[in-house]
Amino acid sequence: MIALALQDNSLSYNGNKVVDTVSFAAEAGEFFMILGPNGAGKSSLLKLIAGIEKPQSGQIDILGRPKTKYSAGDLAKVVALVAQQAPIDFPFSVAETVLMGRSPHLGLLGIEGEKDYALAAEAMSFTGVEQFAERRLDQLSGGERQRVMIARAICQEPKIILLDEPTNALDPAHQLKIMDLMERFRQEKKTTVIMVSHDLNLAALYSDRLLLMKNGRVVVIGTPAEVFIPEFIEKSYECELLIDENPVGKVPRVMVIPEKFR
Repeated sequence: MIALALQDNSLSYNGNKVVDTVSFAAEAGEFFMILGPNGAGKSSLLKLIAGIEKPQSGQIDILGRPKTKYSAGDLAKVVALVAQQAPIDFPFSVAETVLMGRSPHLGLLGIEGEKDYALAAEAMSFTGVEQFAERRLDQLSGGERQRVMIARAICQEPKIILLDEPTNALDPAHQLKIMDLMERFRQEKKTTVIMVSHDLNLAALYSDRLLLMKNGRVVVIGTPAEVFIPEFIEKSYECELLIDENPVGKVPRVMVIPEKFR
């Protein structure tokens, strides 16, 4: 089943095209990652899917239905977005923040019920932040805050979860915690994960398929083995790279070659 399909989507800011006729489809339960250098249009593409921006042209179908047919509330029931950085000056506790994920599912009065609290507790347990339930976000580390925002997204019970560089500025241990968390979540819940990343090696290790972008356009779409070849990677990042096999997962591994070693 196709969970998400984009056809010829374009977006411009002040006359500059940042997403240029992009098309791709992601299947239900797929770990699909979007790669590319700075300015490639990755985050802008994610905003189109999330409904934050509207495409100047093209169509987006979510669960077989045009996105234009969804109200904002209905879209929030099936698509959750985790931003690039979790907010620090957010005057709420972890438990309150996670419970906000239930907002699209609440009735007119907006009052949480027993099911909502149970789902919030489950999401906090799943992401390992239940011990921080009464703390404010500004009392947590960057990795802990990011897990809280993922817990809030999980609490929405989405069919598609969008992540904009969730491992950015995290140390390797916290990066792996976030990636392992999303891998386990999509396997257990059969949720489609669409993730923007700058980390080529994490993408190769975790993704089912990838979309590589440059200057707003698609360079190539495929499995890690199909995408991580010099013809595509060096052309996109404009630097010399060594691509071999990662001994950990038998997937491609990418290393930059500094000028002093050339």
